[in-house]
Amino acid sequence: MAEVILRQLTKQFGQVTAVDEVSLKIPDGEFLVLLGPSGCGKSTILRLISGLEDATSGEIAIGGELVNFTDPTERNVAMVFQNYALYPHMTVFKNVAFPLETAKLGRSAVKEAVERAAKILEITELLDRHPEQLSGGQRQRVALARAIVREPLVFLMDEPLSNLDAQLRLQTRLELMALHQRLGITTIYVTHDQVEAMTMGRRIAVMQSGRLQQVGAPVDVYHTPATTFVATFMGAPPMNLVTGDIRAENGRWQFATKGYTLDIEPSVMQIDASTLQESAGPATLGVRPEHFSLLSATADADGIPGVVQFLEPVGSDLFVAVRVGEHLVQVRMPPDAAVSEDDNVRLIFDPAKSHIFGSDDRNLRAVFN
Repeated sequence: MAEVILRQLTKQFGQVTAVDEVSLKIPDGEFLVLLGPSGCGKSTILRLISGLEDATSGEIAIGGELVNFTDPTERNVAMVFQNYALYPHMTVFKNVAFPLETAKLGRSAVKEAVERAAKILEITELLDRHPEQLSGGQRQRVALARAIVREPLVFLMDEPLSNLDAQLRLQTRLELMALHQRLGITTIYVTHDQVEAMTMGRRIAVMQSGRLQQVGAPVDVYHTPATTFVATFMGAPPMNLVTGDIRAENGRWQFATKGYTLDIEPSVMQIDASTLQESAGPATLGVRPEHFSLLSATADADGIPGVVQFLEPVGSDLFVAVRVGEHLVQVRMPPDAAVSEDDNVRLIFDPAKSHIFGSDDRNLRAVFN
């Protein structure tokens, strides 16, 4: 096992910057998830760590040693690919044994290691079969067995579950988590699936356009997003964003949008007065769907006025889409909530659970400033 450190890591392909000065520390034994949309640079980071790509600039350290110029075969990392990358003409045994045989290990040692890995992944009865005789889930287990048989310092997993159906993804996800608990090997896992990220990662590193947006525990990234991108990428439905302005009125700071004004209490919303002063002007209010409540427009209450547009019952929840000016706001409600399309309503929320993002799309909370 080993700590992995990336320092100002950059990778350019011609004029395109795929990874842009990413600095990240993954402690020994951690399960870190790199999360982001396709093309954000997360898979390129894995390839840089493994040595399949050379960094344009920056440093990669594994176990305290700089590996930028170390041959991939000597970095002692194991990579699991999205497409399994199994040799079709080899049996499962030969596929799992391949990295050990390449390393010139003795026959008995190879047999013992393969059987041990096969037992851990519960594929012992598959060792004599060929990949074409296996299901997708079985092929993924074989790919994992080939990775762990080497006893690497680091696991690199590039969307390993994306080719599996929903039920098998859930089952394999649980198996991967159990495998990590058992082996304790430093693991960097790439996915675009926020559910995988939230359930599997001890920490999540969210990326966009080659840049690191936020790193933290899943619950922290979800509840306190650093940017509007993180706010909308995490969550289904994502955080609601309403544009407006930050302004001072009669000595009090306010967020104002058409038909609605929110008094900003710095202590409640955890925003420094100096930050509000610097951020006066265009801004965005963010509220999660589950933090909104709906009141009838006839009720004597404050709130954001809106009109119910759509209802989406999904079993355990009812998602209500409310038209607020030019915005369509999603509200999570109990499945038996008394609400109908075209109802005039008011949206209320706890300001302590809301966020204000400045014109640069960054969260104004003190924790980020």
